[in-house]
Amino acid sequence: MKTLLNITLALAVGLGPLVAGGLVLAQDYNPVADGQALVTMYCADCHAVGATGDSAFPPAPRFRELHLRYDVEFLSEALVEGIVTAHPDMPQFEFDPQQAAAIVAYLKSLEPQV
Repeated sequence: MKTLLNITLALAVGLGPLVAGGLVLAQDYNPVADGQALVTMYCADCHAVGATGDSAFPPAPRFRELHLRYDVEFLSEALVEGIVTAHPDMPQFEFDPQQAAAIVAYLKSLEPQV
């Protein structure tokens, strides 16, 4: 019995920081920052993804202006199913639902605050 108690205590002490660390990570989730990281990684080669600047590929829309063309809330489904455009140079991307939500949150953060 004493051995079982020692093992349980050792596991609690040993795994405590991991569990606590997981809880901290869950609290630190920032969809806007995650979305910004995703669009920087996947889109910045062609699109202006920030609050300023021009697109490296001039026909590529600036992300800060997407809300003028689309309700960016509706882009989530396209991001999950795979964005397909008539433009042959645009690669097809597919994101998981959490990534799509983060991208939408970031795009919404670029919209002018009223």
